[in-house]
Amino acid sequence: MLKKYIELFLVFIVIGASIFGGGYAMIPVLQRELIKKRNWTSMDEVMDYFAIAQITPGIIAVNVATFVGFKRLGLAGGIIATIGLILPGVSLMIILSIFIKQFAEYEIVRNAFIGIRIAVCALIFDTLIKLQKGVIQNYKSVIILVCVFILSAVFSLSPVYLIIGSALAGFIFFRPPSGTTSVSSPVLPNDEKKDDEPDLESNKCL
Repeated sequence: MLKKYIELFLVFIVIGASIFGGGYAMIPVLQRELIKKRNWTSMDEVMDYFAIAQITPGIIAVNVATFVGFKRLGLAGGIIATIGLILPGVSLMIILSIFIKQFAEYEIVRNAFIGIRIAVCALIFDTLIKLQKGVIQNYKSVIILVCVFILSAVFSLSPVYLIIGSALAGFIFFRPPSGTTSVSSPVLPNDEKKDDEPDLESNKCL
C-alpha cells in the first residue's frame, strides 16, 4: 500500500512540475500521465472533475488532483495527490519571489514570459479540439455550447451559474423519452442454461 501512495505522490509531482497556467492547460498533462500511461481514469471522468471543480472553492488544478487522488486511494490519496501537485509550484514560487525583483527588469525575462503565455494558449486550444470530439454530439450540444459561451463572454456570468444551468439543460435535453427504458434479461450460467434447455435427444426418441 505504501508503494501506491509513493507512486501517486511522485506522479502528481511530475504533473505539478509540468503544467503552466493551471486550469484547462493541465488537461493534456493529465491525459498523458493518468489516462495513457497508467489508465487510472478516463477523459470523461476528468471532465466531470473539472465541471465539479468549477463550482467548488479553490484552484481548479488542486481540486482535480484531490478528486483523482480520492478516487485512486481514498481520503489519504486525495491529500497526497494535492500535496504532490502544489509542491513544485510552491517551491518554485518561493525561489522566484527571492530573485524576481532582480531579474524582472531584464528584457530577456519578459520575453520568456511572453513565450510561456503563448504556449499556455496553444495547450488550451489543443485541449478544446480534443474535447469537442466527445462532447459535441448533436444540435442540442451546440445550443448549450453557444448559450454558455455568450453568457460567459458577453455577460460575464459566473461559472457557477453556467455549470448549474448546463447541468439542468443536459438533464432536460438528453434524458431518454418516457417509456423507452428497457430491462435486460439476466444471463444465466451455463449449467442453468443446460438445465432449462429441452432434452432434444429424448424428444427425438419420442
